[in-house]
Parts: sequence; structure tokens; C-alpha cells
Amino acid sequence: MDILETIKEQIEQNTIIIYMKGSPEQPQCGFSAQSTQMLMACGERFAYIDILANPEIRTTLPKYSDWPTFPQLFVEGELIGGCDILTEMYENGELQTLVSEASQRATSPAD
Repeated sequence: MDILETIKEQIEQNTIIIYMKGSPEQPQCGFSAQSTQMLMACGERFAYIDILANPEIRTTLPKYSDWPTFPQLFVEGELIGGCDILTEMYENGELQTLVSEASQRATSPAD
């Protein structure tokens, strides 16, 4: 499987996924730390990919998402943005709502 297919699969299989430097427990940059703290404060489970441990993803994802920096948050397959956007959304309550609703849709049985 090529790296682009891997990225697509990761995004499709995880309702909430963040591509970051390091891990939520040991972020390797301030923006990744701030972003995962906000996500954790939302109280929902999320997946993460450490781009430092995955150099092919690090170089390919910005082309796929058309977003040059990290972290990158995807919710239900859609790029939400990086740390600045997440901070703005968190401060006005949008991030909590987005993450909560996406998580509820992912865990509720299909009609």
C-alpha cells in the first residue's frame, strides 16, 4: 500500500485523528501539545499519528490536505485545521461541539 492510501485509510477509519509531532502524552512541539490538550479537554477519544516517527506521512500529508503545517486535525474525514484554528474553535465552544457530535455519530447504531 502506498503512503497516500495509508493516509486515506487512517482518516477514513478514525472519526477524530490528529497528525502531530510526538504523542499526546509526550508532544514534541508546543503547537502539538496545545492542540492535544484541547482535544483531551473535549473528553472524547481520538487517534493520533506521530509524524516524526513516520517521515513519509510527514512529507505526503501536506500535499494530500493542502495544509503545510502540523498538527493537522481531521474530523469525520474533513480537515479542520491546525493549532490556531483549533484554539479559536475551542475558545468559542465549537471544537467541543464538533468533537462530541462526531463521536456520538460514530458510536450510535446505524438506522
